Amino acid sequence: MTFWKGFGIGFRTFFEAIGFVFSKGLWWALAFPLLFNILLFWGGNELTALAIKNLQAYLLGLVQMDNDGGWFASTVNGVVTGFVWVVMKILFFSLFTYFGGYIILIFMSPIFAILSEKTEKILTGKEFPFNGEQWMRDLVRGILLVFRNMGIELAIILCVFLLSFIPVLGWIFAIFSTVILVFVSAYFYGFSYMDYTLERKKLSISESVKFVRKHKGIAIANGLIFSLTMILPFCGTFIAPFVSVFSVVGATLAIQETEQAHIKENK
Repeated sequence: MTFWKGFGIGFRTFFEAIGFVFSKGLWWALAFPLLFNILLFWGGNELTALAIKNLQAYLLGLVQMDNDGGWFASTVNGVVTGFVWVVMKILFFSLFTYFGGYIILIFMSPIFAILSEKTEKILTGKEFPFNGEQWMRDLVRGILLVFRNMGIELAIILCVFLLSFIPVLGWIFAIFSTVILVFVSAYFYGFSYMDYTLERKKLSISESVKFVRKHKGIAIANGLIFSLTMILPFCGTFIAPFVSVFSVVGATLAIQETEQAHIKENK
């Protein structure tokens, strides 16, 4: 399969997944992104507030050591408090923008595994009896794969960052680095979404890596919309968990279509 043919399949099946979710009774899965957003908002605010409180206390302690009260100390205290609040909020937003996709994959992995299984059952009629031990192994594998992909992506980001310092060539490279990194993220996101189906077919992680490399067009197309959603200002982090539901279903549809085409070619 050529890259562009795979890309077309991955892109088309993502949008087919939207209708599939609602027409096949899988809409229940959209409740979990809503719950995830609520927990993320609450947990993020609590952690940020705690970090702000501790950092403010430390910095204000330093200010009070050098100032014996009065309007100057009060003004400096106010500036420090406001500065820490702004910095911590920006830091939280930046961290989630870069790593939020993987946070979604980790925390929603149990739901994604079930959703992919339900999708394949609808497509093929094959039953998948629940097995708690197998489900736990699948969950651990999915999380390990997320960390693997995140590590590789971070290494690529670091390489791109270092290359940008090369005179002239680095400046040209820096112009295209954002586009490159979006497609790199799309590949690894798509990989994770595809692996829920590949694991169910008893492929090892190394075999899954080979399959996705062979069908990288599907992986990139499937993960691209999710990757682009993550970088949308303000609303991207809220919308992305909902997009991930369609990415999982779309990846399952794409793999099933690819397998059926392969079977027909070999007849």
